[in-house]
Amino acid sequence: MLEGPIAAAPKSVAFDKPPLRFLTCGSVDDGKSTLIGRLLFDFAAIPEDQLAAVEKDSRRIGTTGGALDLALLLDGLEAERQQGITIDVAYRYFRTATRAFIIADTPGHEQYTRNMATGASNCDAAVLLVDARKGVLPQTQRHALICALLGIKHVVLAVNKLDLVDFSEEVFSAIASRFAEFAKDLDLSSLVAIPISALIGENVVERRGNTPWYGGPTLLERLETLDVSPIARDAPFRFPIQWVNRPHSDFRGFAGTIASGAIRRGDRIAVASSGQNSKVERIVAFDGDLAQAEAGTAVTLTLADEIDAARGDVFIRPEQKPPYVLDQFSAFVVWMSEDHLLPGRSYLMRIGNQFVPAAVTSLRYKLDVETREHIAARQLELNEIGDCHLSTSAPVTFDCYADNRPTGGFILIDRLTNATVGAGMITHPLSRAENVHRQFLSVTKEERARLNAQKPAILWFTGLPSAGKSTIANLVEKALHRSGVHTYMLDGDNVRLGLNRDLGFTEADRVENIRRVGEVAKLFVDAGLTVLCSFISPFAAERRMIRTLVAGNEFIEIYVQASVETCARRDPKGLYRRARSGEIRNFTGVDSPYEVPEAPELRLDTEGSTPQELADKVLAWLKQHGYLQAPQDKSA
Repeated sequence: MLEGPIAAAPKSVAFDKPPLRFLTCGSVDDGKSTLIGRLLFDFAAIPEDQLAAVEKDSRRIGTTGGALDLALLLDGLEAERQQGITIDVAYRYFRTATRAFIIADTPGHEQYTRNMATGASNCDAAVLLVDARKGVLPQTQRHALICALLGIKHVVLAVNKLDLVDFSEEVFSAIASRFAEFAKDLDLSSLVAIPISALIGENVVERRGNTPWYGGPTLLERLETLDVSPIARDAPFRFPIQWVNRPHSDFRGFAGTIASGAIRRGDRIAVASSGQNSKVERIVAFDGDLAQAEAGTAVTLTLADEIDAARGDVFIRPEQKPPYVLDQFSAFVVWMSEDHLLPGRSYLMRIGNQFVPAAVTSLRYKLDVETREHIAARQLELNEIGDCHLSTSAPVTFDCYADNRPTGGFILIDRLTNATVGAGMITHPLSRAENVHRQFLSVTKEERARLNAQKPAILWFTGLPSAGKSTIANLVEKALHRSGVHTYMLDGDNVRLGLNRDLGFTEADRVENIRRVGEVAKLFVDAGLTVLCSFISPFAAERRMIRTLVAGNEFIEIYVQASVETCARRDPKGLYRRARSGEIRNFTGVDSPYEVPEAPELRLDTEGSTPQELADKVLAWLKQHGYLQAPQDKSA
């Protein structure tokens, strides 16, 4: 039977400790929601109408034989209640006489690890639950590892459901010892193991006499006394600009939330990327001006001077340790998508309020969550963790995650679906980024194009194997050459004989193949030439990536269309036959997908026209759009 609630602290109480943000995590069905329900129930933090609804649902779908099922207090989604699992992150608040708490109840199921990482990213401590009957599971270890990577230094190991193992001291000690051995290299500031039963409340808020062999703190005592240093407040000042507020010509302010540190009226301030500096004139908050503000406060800063700063820039204090402003760094990445991470593929990175295209240049290894062994890998699957090198299209402002969580973390976004696919924690900058600087060239791309008397472009022919890409591209290049256009042709097979001879045909190799070709094609465009590229290039992400390498009108996607059956009949090399018999693996159109272009500049149907007719169609399009017209002033 559940005992009555304990009186909550009066609303007027002055807490002697800062609020504690903590999450509950662990494997599925280890009792996380029940534990938080117990805390809320014991501190009378449940509205009467919600408690009545939970009592009703407990009789209908509860797991406690009709008695009050505390887990239902947090499993708010209907799907969660029906399945008895947590899917989304649920946040709850309660307080005692000495402290306020914000709890993130995170899902335990491996499928929803991404949600657990989201909840952990804003927490100071973790309560990691273990079912006493099952012991430490791989998901327990995965959650512990993610917490450590996300900078959580304080962990409470709550060995739950001890009532189902007769409150055995031996079971508890074995679990605590095994986890301590696993966690010894996680760089935790504190790790405390507590034997509990969330269902009956043993050692959660009170001791109920079932574990006389245990002399440590209850869970609540540990949380109340946990000393969490205000790292963000003591770190150097960082202010990512969210937007420039200019309601009229007499007011120009920079709005955002202070990520770390503090600022006072009259302090010097600088833009991290450019070094331009000024003095803070006003700190404008929702309810008026402030003399000073610290981490977590949303404000608008006005400056004494007009300086060039925009959304995504970061204000710093010039006398404090500066952040890095680089385009390459190393990071741990937690992968959150069913479409695996591939080095070389372009994603959109959000770091602070900066949005930039980014790619993983190399996957150094992935972590085995049970042994923490470094495993060689070419890609990351859903919920895997990898040590990666990343490159961004432009320098970004960042700190190492261990030094400053708000400015050292980032997310990766799929550029087509806008879905968040990964979360990263920067470990260190790459020295090569500091040693390599773009060299200014006296002759520009425009000057080279004028000398060649042409408009440079990439003509990108894509389609299934044997669709006719190279045949049509050859005819187009021949005609362009006759008309005096300076060209070069890059063909898939020819490139694999030299530049890309080290690559196979796995998905990761295909991505890298097209990445390299795209960089070479970009150089040809920079030289003022027209480059024809004939590549299957099966993935839309890589074709979009190449489009971003050059100006908007310099990439022309030409989809050479033909059915798989037609391509197989034309196949001069017998590759389709060999692929269908299993002799060739990862063959596009047979056991590897081809993503059809959604909006190509040109679509060529090879089943209804001859190659020459289609080549003429390409030439007509180029002429219509000015690619065959020489500039008027060739001597400029």
